Amino acid sequence: MPLSAILVLALGTYAFRLAGPALRDRLTLDDRAHRLVAVAAAVLLVGLVATSSLTEDGGFAGWARPAGVLVGGVLALRRVPFPLIVVAAAGTTACLRLLGVG
Repeated sequence: MPLSAILVLALGTYAFRLAGPALRDRLTLDDRAHRLVAVAAAVLLVGLVATSSLTEDGGFAGWARPAGVLVGGVLALRRVPFPLIVVAAAGTTACLRLLGVG
């Protein structure tokens, strides 16, 4: 990739990051738009979690990874400290893979 393309992409990324704080007080949204933005963020996050936990190289990732994500999600809902969530989710996935669940 040419250096000029890298510089243009870097400047564009910086402009997007700067636009949020710069336009925060100038742009007003009604209550419905605020709710829609919050719902859209949650939907995008769920889609990202589903895609990354269920697929690998264009196919199904196996049952171990979704089980680890499920354990992590349940512990997060119970407000367990984050380091314990990570260890429990990774441990669940590792144990299932060790048992051959995949």
